[in-house]
Amino acid sequence: MRRASLDPLVVGRVVGDVLDIFIPTAEMVVRYGGKKISINGGKVKPSSAAERPKLCITGSPNNYYTLVMVDPDAPSPSEPSFREWLQWLVIDIPEGCDASEGKELMEYMGPQPPIGIHRHVFAAFRQQGLMETVKGRPVERGLFNTRHFATENQLGLPVAALYFNSQKQPLGNKKR
Repeated sequence: MRRASLDPLVVGRVVGDVLDIFIPTAEMVVRYGGKKISINGGKVKPSSAAERPKLCITGSPNNYYTLVMVDPDAPSPSEPSFREWLQWLVIDIPEGCDASEGKELMEYMGPQPPIGIHRHVFAAFRQQGLMETVKGRPVERGLFNTRHFATENQLGLPVAALYFNSQKQPLGNKKR
């Protein structure tokens, strides 16, 4: 299995701003329409990511995963006062299945950066089993804390992470 390198996550300050350093032990594949997000730090237009992606986590058989997607740059990269903005939260995703097979705790919200270039981070955590209860279940999107959520729910360090950059599209350029 090909392992994602941590270097782009460190250079892009995902490790530090959102996650602690970890060793990838699973593979996460994210597809928006026909486009696979395979490079950390690649660019994706908000219009291309408006709909929930197909997302599959492959690791150890018979495991369940939690997926967190956040924007650590909300509302502005220079003043991220809403860090982290929760864009999607899904628990109990069966290994090898699309995230839609899990239980969505916060419905998907595509990128909507008002200013600047925003990072959109996907982090996958291996669960110890099906989650009977969820501690710190978010009711709002702003000021979510991935590390705190993972700690409260005994998820440990991530097993995979991927991020892309997005910025506001000029008016009249919403297609594609």
